[in-house]
Amino acid sequence: MTEDAAVGSPETKLLVIRGNSGSGKSSVARQVRYRYGRGMALEQDYLRRIVLRERDVDGGLAPELISQTVRLALRHGYHVVLEGILISHRYGPMISALRRDHRGDTYVFYLDVSLEETLRRHTLRPQASEFTAEDMRGWYRPRDLLGMPDEMVIPESASLEETVAFIQHTAGLAVPSPVAG
Repeated sequence: MTEDAAVGSPETKLLVIRGNSGSGKSSVARQVRYRYGRGMALEQDYLRRIVLRERDVDGGLAPELISQTVRLALRHGYHVVLEGILISHRYGPMISALRRDHRGDTYVFYLDVSLEETLRRHTLRPQASEFTAEDMRGWYRPRDLLGMPDEMVIPESASLEETVAFIQHTAGLAVPSPVAG
């Protein structure tokens, strides 16, 4: 790591949450961010789909914009939850570079959900009418791991609550205290 590439501080945390469309990664990331509060940034779909209006294709600008945005947030002391399908061949080099350059702790999670379950979950999503089950079949990549020795695989049997709690605990993020009744 060169000093120019180094980003963040020993206190910042980078959480990468990957999985297929419909695996629950956006719901998990939103809950982790919500429970942490201010000081935690990023939703890659917004950058790619809204800012760039770009399809997830080889040679696209999304990996570079996402990397620069993650680096900016880490440089300014934010923790970052980077979530998305983040296909290994397209985003793996960017994630590896972020991991290498980050001064703080980086955690990589993969939500391992079967095609049948992603299709079932898709029917329950607000954006269910935006794309079809056939679209999802075309995007699906079974167990698209990055090959990092510490990548953590979360099975489809884990509930949203269990997954969020596992990520919070693993990353050492404060778990909210119970609300007094």
